[in-house]
Amino acid sequence: MHCTEDYLPKETIEMLARQHYKLFGHSAVKLCHWTKASIYKSEVCYKQKFYGIQSHRCLQMTPAVSWCDQNCQFCWRPLTKYVKFPKEFDEPDEIIDEAIKQQRILLSGYGEFREKIGEKKLWEANNPNQVAISLAGEPTLYTKIGELIEEFDLRKFSTFLVSNGMHPKTLAEMYLPTQLYLSLEAPNKEMHKTINVPLVKDSWQKLNQSLELMPSLNTRKAIRITAIKGKNMSRENEFAKLIEKASPDFVEVKSYMFVGYSRKRLAIENMPLHEEVKSFAEKINEHLGYYLIAESKPSRVVLLSKKKNPKKITAKES
Repeated sequence: MHCTEDYLPKETIEMLARQHYKLFGHSAVKLCHWTKASIYKSEVCYKQKFYGIQSHRCLQMTPAVSWCDQNCQFCWRPLTKYVKFPKEFDEPDEIIDEAIKQQRILLSGYGEFREKIGEKKLWEANNPNQVAISLAGEPTLYTKIGELIEEFDLRKFSTFLVSNGMHPKTLAEMYLPTQLYLSLEAPNKEMHKTINVPLVKDSWQKLNQSLELMPSLNTRKAIRITAIKGKNMSRENEFAKLIEKASPDFVEVKSYMFVGYSRKRLAIENMPLHEEVKSFAEKINEHLGYYLIAESKPSRVVLLSKKKNPKKITAKES
């Protein structure tokens, strides 16, 4: 496995370490708030409520921690110039082994909750069976993303991959995750340029190619809209037309959160209340005709579903 110092400058490594990222090579792991809350408070992520995964068994990671082809206004990270993904990279099995190892290190202090939560739950937390490949960066820049997902699948993980849609060819050819998310923050090209601030050519065309590709992908699919008050909570009919292209199983409409370096670009007033997010989702759905089947007020997110009673993902046995 390569050294992180081979890929990232010292100041970036120090910044991520301060934010409790565990770095290895070009990859990283970080304990999700809901993983921790599930362990010691039995509070769970909306993904458990919506999809059936277990929050305390979720591994939040990325194989491309500091590489992206967009400088989205709402992103937590400091915005930088576009840097191509390195030509030399770690192998999928190495990344997974190290990700689990680093997750266990991050969880090592939770042994004090053993008496409260029991040995079984603590063991399960240290042996994840769900991975969210979405922590930072654009994961499809990692050239072996399909092999990474396949290796997770062989290890009986359910896999959630979040992509910005800038690499439709990769999405078309790769081994598919249990659930594929495509981020959609703008209803038209002009707003896309302003909100997503693409660093690559023909980004709007590439996003639309990914949307048009989604119906042919044989897996569960979701569109994720980050709702930013005063920026993109309008033009609901245009959003609906783009969603119709993708024909996803789900649409998540979730509030922008005023965190990290996004606070240098947006104001706390840009973070909508849950009721505002729900109203926006309902207005989109007037043009879409899905079912509003779930919501989570703590996470300020609403779930629209193509089916009234979709099946949930069954947690896999380790």
